[in-house]
Amino acid sequence: MKTIKEKQEEIIEEFNVFDDWMDKYQLLIDLGNEQAPLDAQYKVEQNLIEGCQSRVWLHAVYKDGKVFFEAESDALIVKGLAGLLISVVSGHTPQEILENELYFIEAIGLKEHLSPTRSNGLLSMVKQIRLYALAFSQQ
Repeated sequence: MKTIKEKQEEIIEEFNVFDDWMDKYQLLIDLGNEQAPLDAQYKVEQNLIEGCQSRVWLHAVYKDGKVFFEAESDALIVKGLAGLLISVVSGHTPQEILENELYFIEAIGLKEHLSPTRSNGLLSMVKQIRLYALAFSQQ
């Protein structure tokens, strides 16, 4: 299995193929469309991410020492962002998630190309992923 760092490097490479931000947004939308829908039982208030303009649900399961994430959003770009995040961290140990900086967000230019509300939402998703990892690391 690839490390969190290797996965981030792949994403950076994939996004660096495009110079135009419209193409990068399209890539995010495509990623959002490829994601399997989140089971309705997980689309509950407690899985909603605070601070997101659109509705984003993040569900985590701890199994065999690893954390597995699923996410969905009612906005395609945000669904793509969530998909990117979970593709990097899902299937890793809580310790790996907590020890790795998610630098790909800045490296591909997401911070400066997202609206402030989307950027805040993205940071809220990262924070929630870390909170899950922290909680599961106590088990």
